[in-house]
Amino acid sequence: MQRTSRCDTSLRTAPEALLRLIRQRWIIENEWHWARDTQLGEDAHRYANRTGAPVFSFLRTVVMNLLRRGGYRSIRQGLRELAYDIKGMLALGGVSLEPNAP
Repeated sequence: MQRTSRCDTSLRTAPEALLRLIRQRWIIENEWHWARDTQLGEDAHRYANRTGAPVFSFLRTVVMNLLRRGGYRSIRQGLRELAYDIKGMLALGGVSLEPNAP
Protein backbone atom coordinates (compact mmCIF):
# COMPACT_ATOMS: atom_id res chain seq x y z
CA MET A 1 0.00 0.00 0.00
CA GLN A 2 1.38 3.37 -1.00
CA ARG A 3 0.57 6.43 1.06
CA THR A 4 0.26 9.85 -0.53
CA SER A 5 0.32 13.08 1.43
CA ARG A 6 -0.51 16.59 0.25
CA CYS A 7 0.91 19.84 1.46
CA ASP A 8 -0.63 23.08 0.22
CA THR A 9 1.63 26.09 0.64
CA SER A 10 2.26 29.52 -0.76
CA LEU A 11 6.04 28.97 -0.70
CA ARG A 12 7.68 29.00 -4.09
CA THR A 13 10.34 26.34 -3.78
CA ALA A 14 11.41 23.02 -5.21
CA PRO A 15 9.58 19.93 -3.92
CA GLU A 16 12.83 18.57 -2.48
CA ALA A 17 13.42 21.78 -0.48
CA LEU A 18 9.85 21.73 0.81
CA LEU A 19 10.22 18.11 1.88
CA ARG A 20 13.44 19.00 3.70
CA LEU A 21 11.63 21.82 5.57
CA ILE A 22 8.81 19.50 6.62
CA ARG A 23 11.24 16.83 7.82
CA GLN A 24 13.23 19.40 9.79
CA ARG A 25 10.03 20.47 11.52
CA TRP A 26 9.26 16.90 12.55
CA ILE A 27 12.82 16.35 13.75
CA ILE A 28 12.31 19.21 16.21
CA GLU A 29 8.95 17.78 17.26
CA ASN A 30 10.34 14.28 17.78
CA GLU A 31 13.58 15.29 19.50
CA TRP A 32 12.25 18.00 21.81
CA HIS A 33 8.52 18.22 22.27
CA TRP A 34 7.77 14.50 22.23
CA ALA A 35 10.61 13.77 24.67
CA ARG A 36 9.55 16.60 26.98
CA ASP A 37 5.99 15.30 27.11
CA THR A 38 6.55 11.54 27.26
CA GLN A 39 9.85 11.31 29.14
CA LEU A 40 9.54 14.31 31.44
CA GLY A 41 5.72 14.49 31.69
CA GLU A 42 5.60 18.18 30.87
CA ASP A 43 1.97 18.35 29.71
CA ALA A 44 0.70 16.36 32.70
CA HIS A 45 2.66 18.35 35.27
CA ARG A 46 0.59 20.19 37.86
CA TYR A 47 2.47 23.42 37.14
CA ALA A 48 1.53 23.37 33.45
CA ASN A 49 -0.96 26.26 33.78
CA ARG A 50 0.72 28.27 36.50
CA THR A 51 3.35 30.97 36.69
CA GLY A 52 6.06 28.44 37.55
CA ALA A 53 5.66 26.69 34.19
CA PRO A 54 8.40 28.69 32.41
CA VAL A 55 10.87 27.93 35.20
CA PHE A 56 10.16 24.21 35.09
CA SER A 57 10.30 24.26 31.30
CA PHE A 58 13.73 25.89 31.48
CA LEU A 59 14.93 23.28 33.99
CA ARG A 60 13.68 20.45 31.77
CA THR A 61 15.54 21.97 28.84
CA VAL A 62 18.74 22.16 30.91
CA VAL A 63 18.34 18.50 31.94
CA MET A 64 17.77 17.36 28.35
CA ASN A 65 20.76 19.35 27.08
CA LEU A 66 23.04 18.00 29.81
CA LEU A 67 21.96 14.41 29.17
CA ARG A 68 22.49 14.75 25.42
CA ARG A 69 25.84 16.46 25.94
CA GLY A 70 26.76 13.59 28.26
CA GLY A 71 26.21 11.09 25.44
CA TYR A 72 22.71 9.85 26.27
CA ARG A 73 20.57 9.44 23.15
CA SER A 74 17.67 8.34 25.33
CA ILE A 75 16.43 10.77 27.96
CA ARG A 76 14.77 7.92 29.84
CA GLN A 77 18.01 5.91 29.94
CA GLY A 78 19.93 8.93 31.25
CA LEU A 79 17.34 9.59 33.94
CA ARG A 80 17.38 5.94 35.03
CA GLU A 81 21.17 5.73 35.17
CA LEU A 82 21.62 8.99 37.05
CA ALA A 83 18.53 8.93 39.30
CA TYR A 84 20.53 7.96 42.40
CA ASP A 85 23.99 9.13 41.30
CA ILE A 86 24.44 12.71 42.50
CA LYS A 87 28.11 12.75 41.47
CA GLY A 88 27.17 11.62 37.97
CA MET A 89 24.51 14.32 37.73
CA LEU A 90 26.89 17.02 38.85
CA ALA A 91 29.61 15.73 36.52
CA LEU A 92 27.27 16.31 33.56
CA GLY A 93 27.15 19.95 34.58
CA GLY A 94 30.92 20.15 34.99
CA VAL A 95 30.85 20.14 38.80
CA SER A 96 33.28 17.98 40.75
CA LEU A 97 32.93 17.14 44.45
CA GLU A 98 36.58 16.24 44.76
CA PRO A 99 38.73 18.89 46.48
CA ASN A 100 41.38 20.48 44.28
CA ALA A 101 44.84 19.21 45.08
CA PRO A 102 47.47 21.95 45.61
